[in-house]
Amino acid sequence: MSGLAPANAQNQGQAPPSAPLAPDDLPDIGIDWPDLSKPETPLPPAPQPPASEPAQPAPVEPGPISPPMPPPMPPVADDLGEAPPPMEDDGGQAVLATIDPTQPLRYSYRLEGLGDAADDTLLSRFDTLSALRAGQRERANIAQIRRRGQTDVTLLDDLLRARGYYDSRTRLDFRAAGQPNDVTAILAANPGDAYKIGTLDIDGLSGDGSGMADIRALFTVKPGDRADTDAINGATAALRGGMLERGYPFSEVSDPVLVVQHEQHSATLNMTVTTGGYRRIGKIVVNNDAPFDAKHVGVISRFSQGDPYRQADITDLNRALVATGLVSQVSITPQPGANDETVDLDIKLGKAPVHTIAGEVGYGTGEGLRVEASWQHRNFFPPEGALTVRGVLGQQEQSATTTVRWGNFGKRDRVLNLELSAANLDQPAYKAKIAGISASLERQTNLIFQKDWTWSLGAELKVSDERDLYGSSLVPRRRTYGIFALPSSLNYDGSDDLLDPRKGFRLGGRISPELSWQGNAFGYVRAQIDGSYYLQANKRVTIAGRMRLGTIVGASSDRIAPTRRYYAGGGGSVRGYGYQAIGPRDANNDPVGGRSLGELSIEARFRFGSADQFGIVPFVDAGTISTDPWPSIKEMRVGAGLGFRYYSNFGPIRIDIGTPLNPQPGDSRIGVYVSLGQAF
Repeated sequence: MSGLAPANAQNQGQAPPSAPLAPDDLPDIGIDWPDLSKPETPLPPAPQPPASEPAQPAPVEPGPISPPMPPPMPPVADDLGEAPPPMEDDGGQAVLATIDPTQPLRYSYRLEGLGDAADDTLLSRFDTLSALRAGQRERANIAQIRRRGQTDVTLLDDLLRARGYYDSRTRLDFRAAGQPNDVTAILAANPGDAYKIGTLDIDGLSGDGSGMADIRALFTVKPGDRADTDAINGATAALRGGMLERGYPFSEVSDPVLVVQHEQHSATLNMTVTTGGYRRIGKIVVNNDAPFDAKHVGVISRFSQGDPYRQADITDLNRALVATGLVSQVSITPQPGANDETVDLDIKLGKAPVHTIAGEVGYGTGEGLRVEASWQHRNFFPPEGALTVRGVLGQQEQSATTTVRWGNFGKRDRVLNLELSAANLDQPAYKAKIAGISASLERQTNLIFQKDWTWSLGAELKVSDERDLYGSSLVPRRRTYGIFALPSSLNYDGSDDLLDPRKGFRLGGRISPELSWQGNAFGYVRAQIDGSYYLQANKRVTIAGRMRLGTIVGASSDRIAPTRRYYAGGGGSVRGYGYQAIGPRDANNDPVGGRSLGELSIEARFRFGSADQFGIVPFVDAGTISTDPWPSIKEMRVGAGLGFRYYSNFGPIRIDIGTPLNPQPGDSRIGVYVSLGQAF
């Protein structure tokens, strides 16, 4: 229980009565033992104060504001604004006398007489702490119900006083509920008038220095306001936080103290504030065994030396340090700087494990089984230079990749990637052996700091030996390509979640000018636009849609390397069809890809289960591939099906089963796709 607790409002304890003593038990104190057979002599009346000197209330000592109450709960549905009807003078004894103690007893309870004091906060707190409510479903006798009711009488009065009703008086009564052995416990409240703040004294903020007026304005409680514990605690928290946000890292705000004057129905509120002086950021000091030095911490921070101290910046830095994956725990302590105008940051970083071994197993119709494993050292090239070695073993792909990724490269959230790769691909559309090297600079997003805007700039050089069929010939062609590309992208993410969005939208564009050598040199440009939209119909239903358009201009499909053409079909494209199965076919009925791509998808994500941990997802996908630079609707292929989801702590696990609605010759009737994350 919390609330205002002035000293004169506290209950005075009384010693329990003891058994009477016999005369022989008493020592000789010179007074005759009374004759109990004689009539009892009445005690003299208690002295009364003179008429000219009215009785004064006991002095009120300052009492600290108690901590906040539990969070709000749903309010009681009863209409508590009406005055309570007349009660029995005997406290419900006549009703209780009708109870048969040999039969099970049921009861309900009701609050009456609260009037304007019955706000949602008070009612929800009563529901949270009520003894009557907690035991309502249990069998109880009259004595138990009385004890619960008396406990709730004290509770309700304390809650009302915490809201400023210091004259609150509540009594317990009982009424017949219309059924045998069924009673209603009535808590009849008389809140009285709300006490007001008469005088507000905040010691330490009376100066006219820079920003003092703004700081004083943070404490929103004013004289004339109700003496409400919640409002006072909220204003105190706002003052404490506001001073930290406005450059006062060493500020201290005492607990507020109320002095209640019952005769005036008012209270005096006293506080003491020590500002500690306005400060700007000085040095950053990091422990010697930290995973990176103070200079790199400065790169990660969103502030610079000389900027005003803001607690929000410190909290943000704490989260960003953890997000590197190299830090297990962070402690940031403001320390006095070189002078009275600066504050140094003493940062202690605990090392997190730097090695990760990961594996992934997936299956898709047309792709077959695929197993991936990786090993990573997240600080192989300090600071934040992660070395990752990854291998894929699948029915259609065998590859090895080595990647170095520098996080927060020269600037917060900027990443430099270097990659060396080799792969052997055996797809329905082509066979290829590829070796390449690439580099990219990007602004990343992550689960802790999901960014609205991300971008990337890159360069890659690849050499590939590729075989395919094209046109009417059944003789495979073998050609060697050298490809130099400058891919770049710009993306906007307005969704509410990175792995499982329920509302918002995403929009992204990619463009890659490419120069290809195959006999002689020629150039072309690849461009693609992706968009998705998420509509939360209700708590358990999300409607999601996706669109993708791509084109290649500057060269014919035949000249472009098969690995650089567009393809459609599969678990991340048009479900129901095999991987890359949509579009023009060669003489062997294998896909050949094309210069343009168009895809549309829509699905409804239904959740169910005790924690909404399961889901069913009906979907419809459509896609087309064309050898022309613009996609053709006439060649659109449509697939539909049903997906199943399990929403784990690390994202949804997806199983989709689809079927083509207008298949081409050779297409399977059923497609199955298993992966982590939503389809889009």
